[in-house]
Amino acid sequence: MNYIVEYTPCLSVIMGAFNIGRLAIFDQAMRSILDQTMRNFEFIICDDGSTDNTWEKLTEFARLDDRVRLLRNNQNEGLAATLNRCLAVARGQFIARQDADDLSVPDRFQQELDFLRVNPEIAFVGSNVVLWDQYGDWGRRVFPEYPGPKDFLFSMPYVHGALMFRRNTLDIAGGYRVAKETRRAEDYDLLMRIYANGLRGANLQTELYRFCEDEAAMGRRKYRYRVDDVIIRWKGFSALGLLPGAFPYVLKPLVVGLIPRKLLRRLKARRIYKM
Repeated sequence: MNYIVEYTPCLSVIMGAFNIGRLAIFDQAMRSILDQTMRNFEFIICDDGSTDNTWEKLTEFARLDDRVRLLRNNQNEGLAATLNRCLAVARGQFIARQDADDLSVPDRFQQELDFLRVNPEIAFVGSNVVLWDQYGDWGRRVFPEYPGPKDFLFSMPYVHGALMFRRNTLDIAGGYRVAKETRRAEDYDLLMRIYANGLRGANLQTELYRFCEDEAAMGRRKYRYRVDDVIIRWKGFSALGLLPGAFPYVLKPLVVGLIPRKLLRRLKARRIYKM
């Protein structure tokens, strides 16, 4: 009698993609995952209602590498809902994120997985990141090694795309919260809810992720989304027991949104380590 043994990957990598098919960085982002030194993973990508050639590019990658599993939304639903679709079919004990316009260094998955296996008290892990734009590398972000609740006050002490979670951590948190206010900050909301459940994360003090941050990205940050940030901060800080003392930080997005873009970029650069 012949038996079929179903392959169960150790890790599930999840990505949402929307109208990025014609950008050269999309191919590089895909290759930075598929060429990882660790091979035992599935790569789940959901096309979030793209209107360009994103789906065609994805199907070509899936044809060439059977680790790629594709989903497709009929319309644009946003990243939180898209990632929840990926989680619903993920089979790995660990879940890694990757954004479609960022890059992972070749041994990122192996380093993060090794860390989580050696440190069972840590619910998820990220890393420091290199910042780059169309002109090349221009800076780096260095995060606290073991962020506490107060590290969420000024800004999120992690980069979403660089994270690897234990699957049960996301189950405990209920996955990504789909709401109007999480349209641009689903990661900030998720991580504060994870911390509110008594779990903690860490950042490897090495640069395993290359984060694309250019002026165009800052231009997409509309003021109306800053009102959403205020709602997320209010809910998150309340769940973390940081209010009322943290109330000034709740209003921070509204104040920062009034600063001219060029000045804001200069101010932001001052708190980033230059290359």
